[in-house]
Amino acid sequence: MNPSILRTLACCALLGLAGVGTVQAQPATVAALPDFTGIVQQNAPAVVHVEAKYTGEPDRSMRMQGRMAPGMPNDPGAEMLRRFFGMPMMPSPEEQRHTSLGSGFIISSDGYILTNNHVVDHADKVTVRLQDRRTLTAKVVGTDPTYDIALLKVDAGGALPAVIIGNSRSLKPGQWVLAIGSPFGFDYTVTQGIVSAVGRNLGQRDQPYTSFIQTDVPINRGNSGGPLFDLQGRVVGINSQIYSNTGDYLGVSFSIPIDVAMNAVQQLKTKGYVSRGLLGVTVQPVSDDIVKAFKLDNGVGAAVVDVDPDSGAGKAGIQAGDIILAYDNHDLHQAADLPPLVGMTKPGSKVPVEILRNGKKQTVQVTIGEAKRDGNAVDNRSAGSPAARSGSAALGLSVQSLDNDTRKQLGLKDGQGVVIDDITGPVAAQSGLRAGDVILMVNQRKIGSVAEFEAATKDVKAGSTVLLLVRRGDQSQFIGLTVPDGK
Repeated sequence: MNPSILRTLACCALLGLAGVGTVQAQPATVAALPDFTGIVQQNAPAVVHVEAKYTGEPDRSMRMQGRMAPGMPNDPGAEMLRRFFGMPMMPSPEEQRHTSLGSGFIISSDGYILTNNHVVDHADKVTVRLQDRRTLTAKVVGTDPTYDIALLKVDAGGALPAVIIGNSRSLKPGQWVLAIGSPFGFDYTVTQGIVSAVGRNLGQRDQPYTSFIQTDVPINRGNSGGPLFDLQGRVVGINSQIYSNTGDYLGVSFSIPIDVAMNAVQQLKTKGYVSRGLLGVTVQPVSDDIVKAFKLDNGVGAAVVDVDPDSGAGKAGIQAGDIILAYDNHDLHQAADLPPLVGMTKPGSKVPVEILRNGKKQTVQVTIGEAKRDGNAVDNRSAGSPAARSGSAALGLSVQSLDNDTRKQLGLKDGQGVVIDDITGPVAAQSGLRAGDVILMVNQRKIGSVAEFEAATKDVKAGSTVLLLVRRGDQSQFIGLTVPDGK
């Protein structure tokens, strides 16, 4: 609609109200409206501005442009789920290719910071800026792309202010909530709104285990990873995505429940990865056709279409055609309710599952398995130990040793590989290598320790090419590094 028409309509509306003498608008009760100033003053010092640097050529098209919700048409008018990424105002093209901005918040006084994985994904260097304008280098302790969680750590030389963690399970639609973050690089921007819905499943293949909090809090690119507060000043969510056809806020925002995030944080701290439960079934919504064919009263629950016979569900006797009505005493309103509940279950736990079969309800006890781990997750808990690190200035990278537990997680054999700890120069950066890549061979020589890497690279000369066999996720490839003459 033409802006001038909008202004005209607004003026007409005002005149219409003013001309009605028989209807008096009741003034709002000021005391009933929340005052957010205390929450902001208390918590802003614990919110940080996150900046991720990329010295190579990372594939950032998905992070910068957002991505289409599955099943939605690929056209300019389609609504899109977008993860927020902000840039400084008026960045140069070079800065746009190599810098990303986001938000985060300090969860403990010793410097642990929580943000989104997509804010720091594959970054070569991460820094955070505090409210007192100090800028600190942050270490990525670990990430979980499936939950879109990243745990950072900074050393500020003293105790830092931290947020209070709330309980996202107690949230209800209509509650006031508040966001603090860095939209478009404007740090410590405060916006407010209400919880629009809870338990939202967005139908994304890589985030099936998250039931999002939906709000109408205005948030934009750069808010990613920032905290969502309740009226008690407690963090109840992490601002993560918006629903938009422009990439900017259009009234619908989504946050990761803090309960999910803190569960991931605890696992990243203790074991370096996040494990999720596995029931062993494939489900679909209870459609109208299923309701009619099975003569059901309604379409609640999840219809089982396939069962892995070797899984906990298979061994407990769950069959295709069963309708799962409840999991671990949680009623299922829709099929999308099931994956988040299963994912939060500790592998090995035994949980009751209520099913409907041939019109009769029954409850079976299921031992929950462990879902396959995310191959793109990062575990840097031991990074930074001088005894474990080494580097090659000529190649522009440094490496650290891997313990056998980490090798097992990565699908490697004992004594195989070293992990790139940092990209320190242009040679490695220009090749596309990243921190977290595992080097298996140097010039066809197997590498299993820092000492072996040092021995294989100590005689690298200017103009020579070193061939590395590199493992990233579950794929391996050869990458050649050529040292420029005179370097």
